[in-house]
Amino acid sequence: MKRVRLGMVGGGEGAFIGAVHRMAARLDDRYELVAGALSSDPRRAASSAAAIGLPRSYDDYREMARIEAGRSDGIEAVAIVTPNHLHAPIATAFLEAGIHVICDKPLAVSLDEGEALAKLARAKRLVFAVTYTYTGYPLVRHARAMVRQGMLGDIRVVQVEYAQDWLSLPVETQANRQAAWRTDPSMAGPAGCLGDIGTHAYQLAEYVTGMRPSELSAEVTTFVPGRRVDDHVQAMLRYPNGARGMLWASQVAAGEENGLRLRVYGTKAGLAFDQQSPNELWFTPVGGTSRRLTRGRVQGAEALHATRVPAGHPEGYIEAFAQVYTDAAACIASGTTQGDEWLTTVDDGVAGLRFVEGVLRSSGMDGGWVSID
Repeated sequence: MKRVRLGMVGGGEGAFIGAVHRMAARLDDRYELVAGALSSDPRRAASSAAAIGLPRSYDDYREMARIEAGRSDGIEAVAIVTPNHLHAPIATAFLEAGIHVICDKPLAVSLDEGEALAKLARAKRLVFAVTYTYTGYPLVRHARAMVRQGMLGDIRVVQVEYAQDWLSLPVETQANRQAAWRTDPSMAGPAGCLGDIGTHAYQLAEYVTGMRPSELSAEVTTFVPGRRVDDHVQAMLRYPNGARGMLWASQVAAGEENGLRLRVYGTKAGLAFDQQSPNELWFTPVGGTSRRLTRGRVQGAEALHATRVPAGHPEGYIEAFAQVYTDAAACIASGTTQGDEWLTTVDDGVAGLRFVEGVLRSSGMDGGWVSID
């Protein structure tokens, strides 16, 4: 099988997510990383490229897009792993050069930017994947299939949360680079916790249920004194079918590591998934006994498509991340530019930005209900 020639922008030395993207791209042997602009600092870009044996290193992403587009062996796709404020300009440069895009979330820092990217990707007929990592878990995909098959009946309640504690103290003032840019509105955009992990929670709920809220009432809060973006968000959701939802995300929840949890309740049954135990899914019929479903045991195309090893061998975060990359590679190979039934795309990224915009608008109205159609 032909590998996709991949480039990367961002992800230099000391950047956590860049290394994760590289591992994910390599896992299923669908990509060959051949070029990158790993840092805006030329010296750091060169040393970062040398450290991972990258064949071609660039000081500037615009130069990289121009030169790679003109090479017979140039990159076919680019992974964008920079702070949020650079996502839109970098993606635009590569889309205009005719290069597919795989972008970290959130898609951009504003809804207008996101919609412009979606329009450009469609016009260029290019694949634009957004790495909503947790959609790659086999049991998340199995849960989605169960909802589609009507096993839960009509959905009544959606409860999703994403709780961390790593920003409980002002670590951004203590030379923590990851915290520094995520709490700087000039780099992260106007949404802190909301954009960083709230969008993951929102997208996971939509991915599994297939439902998108039409209205919300929300509040964002900044608990750590001096912090310039929110570190906690809570929202109530109304769905067009009459269902109700609740979402909260926090990066100041003491004792929480990476607590992304989803519960979906219908007229026939309920589902519960915890990202920290991704190899199990709980299914409970109304009036019945809870059943623990495990990865490797469930049978269904959705779960099997994302399963690599036999039952009892845990699959986790890197494998889920890799699944997004593998699905993107399949779309690139087949020319399915708007994504397949599994891949999260630029349109999912735009939906996340519409959620962010709605939450900020509602919070500014003291929790007033706003439309996000």
